[in-house]
Amino acid sequence: MTITADEHRTHGYADLPGLMSLMTGDEKHGPAATSTLDVLWVLYDRVLRVTPERAEDPGRDRFLLSKGHGPMAYYAVLAAKGFLPVGWLPGFGSYDSPLGHHPDRVLVPGAEIGSGSLGHGLPIGVGTALGLRAQGLHDPAVWVLIGDAELDEGSNHEAIAFAGPAGLDRLHTVVVDNASASHARPGGIAARFEAAGWSAATVDGRDHAALYEAFTAPHPGRPHVVVARVEPKNA
Repeated sequence: MTITADEHRTHGYADLPGLMSLMTGDEKHGPAATSTLDVLWVLYDRVLRVTPERAEDPGRDRFLLSKGHGPMAYYAVLAAKGFLPVGWLPGFGSYDSPLGHHPDRVLVPGAEIGSGSLGHGLPIGVGTALGLRAQGLHDPAVWVLIGDAELDEGSNHEAIAFAGPAGLDRLHTVVVDNASASHARPGGIAARFEAAGWSAATVDGRDHAALYEAFTAPHPGRPHVVVARVEPKNA
């Protein structure tokens, strides 16, 4: 595929809607994608210590997209940050495109895991944090993005229950809450994590300053969760 000169320029937040518009098809999972856009941008633009040049560096931060069934925003942000060519975006979901309806870590530059099956990302994040600790790599942070509906899956609750007592303070989770969960959480989503020993914050998922403050809040000795509230899925 030929890469045009435009693909080498720097893309900013204002370019993301245009990049997402390049991806078409009947299975876009539009609400799942747009709900994560601001969270993804703040993470990749201001928080994550990973670049295309450091994609294989053992000291890099790891970002795991568990909410992988709506990856359009993820692909747009990866393209904006130079992990993959913008010219790949129009082929999204096509037979010969590396950009599938669920991300594939073998095909998508910068993707740490293949995802899309709900409930897998946070347990993998726990294992990644444990693995880094066992290797003596205490600096890299592990970030997992999940949707509120994923909390219907028991595997996540096992991961939450383990991570707190294990003191996995390099583990961070972002729950994008678009009110699509089947079951309510007594006290709210953050309370579920706090009960297991996590540090927690709940913020407006469209407010970049609030997201950044919550993402960078200190949480010594504890894993950290940020609940990012966005507009309801069916609004």
